[in-house]
Amino acid sequence: MDMIEAPGRADPPWMPFTPPHPAPRPAVIALVRQLLQGEGNLLGLLPARAYDVPIGTLGWSRRSTVIVNDPVLVRHVLSDPDGILPKSDLMVNALEPLIGDSIFVSSGERWRAQRRAIDPALTLMRVNRAFPAMEAGCDAAEEELHRRAESGEAFSLDLLMSHLTADIICRTVFSTTLATRTAHDVFDAFTAFERSVAQVEIRRLILDRAWTRIPQRAHVLEACRLIRGHLGELLDTHLAAGARFDDIAAQVVAARDEAGRPAFTREELVDQLGVLFLAGHETSASALTWVFLLLAGQPALVARLRAEVEAVTGGGPVTFEHTKRMPFARNIFRETLRLYPPITFLPRVAMEETVLGGRRIRRGALVMVAPWVMHRHRRYWRDPHAFDPDRFAPEREAAMVPGAYIPFGTGPRICAGAAFATVEAVLLIARLFRRFDFALDAPARIRPAARLTTRPAEQVMCRVRRA
Repeated sequence: MDMIEAPGRADPPWMPFTPPHPAPRPAVIALVRQLLQGEGNLLGLLPARAYDVPIGTLGWSRRSTVIVNDPVLVRHVLSDPDGILPKSDLMVNALEPLIGDSIFVSSGERWRAQRRAIDPALTLMRVNRAFPAMEAGCDAAEEELHRRAESGEAFSLDLLMSHLTADIICRTVFSTTLATRTAHDVFDAFTAFERSVAQVEIRRLILDRAWTRIPQRAHVLEACRLIRGHLGELLDTHLAAGARFDDIAAQVVAARDEAGRPAFTREELVDQLGVLFLAGHETSASALTWVFLLLAGQPALVARLRAEVEAVTGGGPVTFEHTKRMPFARNIFRETLRLYPPITFLPRVAMEETVLGGRRIRRGALVMVAPWVMHRHRRYWRDPHAFDPDRFAPEREAAMVPGAYIPFGTGPRICAGAAFATVEAVLLIARLFRRFDFALDAPARIRPAARLTTRPAEQVMCRVRRA
């Protein structure tokens, strides 16, 4: 990782650095290279020009793909006041076998009805209520890391974070822990799904007409069946006669429509709970994997983090109130979300011809909002590829371009779990780095890949020792 100087900072305690990112290339070269590599990494399709324009075409495709970077236009696209820019058909078709026509992919009145039914359950994601589940998950993670420190063996950082966040969201949604074997099954199945789902077949993305339905491969459907099967087992504990729970799953089960009937069938309950489980688990796991691998190679940064934790806690346990008083830990998470937003792309499709920013958008065009691009856009960020948590310090944050930072989306469909994810991350960062040092086995091999989420292209192997 190259070291760069941070302009305007006198004798910083550590130096901002540039972590791995693909070098932007001219559009034609980017396209040809991705077609030849055939690995489905959508980051490689982004031409250099994408990081400069407020709105522009994203290379060439049969159906036309437009990238929107201007914050005002982005809010318009994601708010969709005219109802003509729903979630793209590619995303809907890709996710349908996993989460059906659930709140994450539905649009219009269907989405509004689902949101009304689920809103009471979302109040149970209030962080003060969910904090004990986060603590319990962190306790289990510390025990596991103590064992890893004793053995000295390398382990998958990706799997550790996936298991940890799945455990926490499972406690929050279903009031139970997630068995280790089940957690491994879900991780493996989601990895297989994400790598092979048809949305990331670049040849189809470029060559197919709009609304071409793409059949999913058998092993992708099998991965979805396995994940939905595990979620169904957890749901059935809440559907059993006499079951009494006070959690998110119980609230969703109890949801009623405007006529007083159950809002969802069993399969639809799996759809909706699958969204809450995967959104609260996979996206957090993606972000935290990047946090831990970034900090693993920065001892001065870790020392500063530990000093903050000790100053705030006085050497005692990290409480919910403490997480509000750790700005540096929070800014580490915010800067990681800027450079590696879990949801790389937010694609929409134009249901009819329209105009955006003076540009004609034809019917069937993909309208792409890309947090990855906005967060690295040269017009909005100084040293856009550098990792510098202090850019979120109050004296510098005030100079940010409003609307240029959207890791949780924006508009009416902004992520309802943003506060949950932030407190969860601050707690895990504070507690685990307080007690452990992490070392990567092959840091030079790390590179980001974007499919459905932003992950390292290969699993990151690491070792741990007690701090």
